[in-house]
Amino acid sequence: MGDMKTIAYFKDLFASGGIVRSLALNDFRARYSGSYFGVAWGFVQPIVTILVYWFVFSVGLKASRPAGEAPFILWMTAGIVPWFFFSEAVSAATNCMQEYGYLVKKVVFRYSVLPTVKVISALIVHAFFILLLTVLFALYGYYPTVYFVQIPYYVLCACVLSLAVSVITSTVNVFFKDTKQIVAIALQLGFWATPIVWDISIIDIPAVSTILRLNPVFYVVQGFRNVFVNHAWFFEQPLYTLYFWGVTLLLLWTGIRLFGRLKPHFSDVL
Repeated sequence: MGDMKTIAYFKDLFASGGIVRSLALNDFRARYSGSYFGVAWGFVQPIVTILVYWFVFSVGLKASRPAGEAPFILWMTAGIVPWFFFSEAVSAATNCMQEYGYLVKKVVFRYSVLPTVKVISALIVHAFFILLLTVLFALYGYYPTVYFVQIPYYVLCACVLSLAVSVITSTVNVFFKDTKQIVAIALQLGFWATPIVWDISIIDIPAVSTILRLNPVFYVVQGFRNVFVNHAWFFEQPLYTLYFWGVTLLLLWTGIRLFGRLKPHFSDVL
């Protein structure tokens, strides 16, 4: 039964490809409609955040990249860009059923696609920041290498992980409205618990270091750094890669089963 729900979920997703793309573009525009600078705000806020963290850690606290030669700003930005995507996608998708409640109540609409809509909407900004990251590295003399062919792979990793978490949180949020606030706090804690603005090599307790590496988001963060800074292939760590996909697909399967079980009751509580 669980496998049938999973198959049905992906059938709905592929059958609604055109609708998903259209909703994602409309969602991206709608977030900033009415403001003077429009969609520019989607790019300005993350850039300002990066500059603030760079100033605090590099200028104020004199932080440095202890395990390599790349400047701290490059090392930090390579890790924070995938986090921005994951955080934005999960945060927005958690409330998608309420936001599109008028569509959920329509029997003919496949509302299982709504978390995917939010992930794709966040991907638009993410694509811009990958380009910006590439330009930033080039300005420092670090030009694209053959390892850049891994970028689509790590983007896929980030998308699937974001979708897996979002299906769970958006489903639970329909019945437990505090989920959105809990997710916001979890993301804030997750940012500092994930080695993004600090290097995991400073942890000299093996057990703690291992626990931090079990966070699947760290796999993506480290992957981007392997592309831009460390120049390493994802298949050089086969066990870690298998672990990431095992956890991510398990989360996705769990979310789809939870969604399939609870969706008949959505219209009653929305």
